[in-house]
Amino acid sequence: METIGTQIGSYAPDFEIPGIDGSVHHLARYLESHRAVAVVFMCNHCPYVKMYLDRLKQIQKDFQGQGFTLVAINPNDADQFPEDSFEKMKTFAQANQVNFPYLRDVTQEVANTFGAKKTPHVFLLNQQGVLCYNGAIDDSPQSPQAVQKRYLQDAIAKVLSGQAIVPTSTDPVGCSVKWRNS
Repeated sequence: METIGTQIGSYAPDFEIPGIDGSVHHLARYLESHRAVAVVFMCNHCPYVKMYLDRLKQIQKDFQGQGFTLVAINPNDADQFPEDSFEKMKTFAQANQVNFPYLRDVTQEVANTFGAKKTPHVFLLNQQGVLCYNGAIDDSPQSPQAVQKRYLQDAIAKVLSGQAIVPTSTDPVGCSVKWRNS
């Protein structure tokens, strides 16, 4: 599948997809109630997601009281990767005490229109739904202690304070999105 992709400074595509909580989640509702929303494409089986999961939970914890939320979306084809099925997402989130919404992009349209390439791949939106940053979470997947640049945390802080983000994009590090075979 050829990804479309959202450019920095463009409006992010709206979505309405199911979450493991049994609700349908709508990006527009998050934008109404938050000053910044980070959409992270992730899955259950990727070793990079597992390396970053505690950091993502910490980012949610650190910023949620400031008008921010993280929203995770699993776009992977569960036929090829049964571990990424909707039911296994529920188990994964409970076992790992995920503290942010975890949604399922069964059609892969959301991942395609955002331009997700990897798991994890983050897209930070301001309250107007404009893409302000996309790419990696930080510069050290294997070692939280070795992080020199906290790309996502810095970008969130800048969006919340109305400052310009530099850099606006980095190369995401992780496993490829598992697209359906057409």
